[in-house]
Amino acid sequence: MKALQQHKGIVAPLDRSNVDTDMIIPKQFLKSIKRSGFGPNLFDELRYLDEGKPDQDSSQRPVNPDFMLNQERYRNASVLLARRNFGCGSSREHAPWALEDFGFRVIVAPSFADIFYNNCFKNGVLPVVLDEKIVDQLFAEAEANEGYELAIDLEANTVTTPSGESFTFAVDDFRRECLLKGLDDIGVTLEDAGVIKSFEDKRRVTAPWLFDAGA
Repeated sequence: MKALQQHKGIVAPLDRSNVDTDMIIPKQFLKSIKRSGFGPNLFDELRYLDEGKPDQDSSQRPVNPDFMLNQERYRNASVLLARRNFGCGSSREHAPWALEDFGFRVIVAPSFADIFYNNCFKNGVLPVVLDEKIVDQLFAEAEANEGYELAIDLEANTVTTPSGESFTFAVDDFRRECLLKGLDDIGVTLEDAGVIKSFEDKRRVTAPWLFDAGA
């Protein structure tokens, strides 16, 4: 998993509430568990004018010119600005996979669905919760200024606008530490690999029958 300490990127404003995981990555694209290759189908029903199919070449599909990710000013965005209850619906982990594969490292919203929020941290995406009035301000600034960027500092727990205005956000200490180090659940376990090996070596001596391949 990619670590994140500081990130600065162009903001893409998705001005709708209750965006569910099926809108983030529709169900027909959930066959793979590789965690990669989902970016072209992120927000598929919003980005394209036809019905998306698995393994389809999305570069040849007709796009919706009104959707923000199809507009030139947002093509290189890596910070997603969203509304309330982002990531609601099913618990599919493919949703943060698709966001990360597209290039989003940070999502800023007034609130997130709980499971989606947790899954983001496990996949190298930082979900930032800010007050709704602040999010309204960021939407207005992002839409009014092409190339609008936010600077996010996970070490300081701050979001800073181009004008230098800074907002503080809260995040659980354990999740924060894991993302700062780039550790998913397996990575956290492997930090204790030496202790685990020592325990297993002792068990082989005290309870050898547990390791008898012929048993």
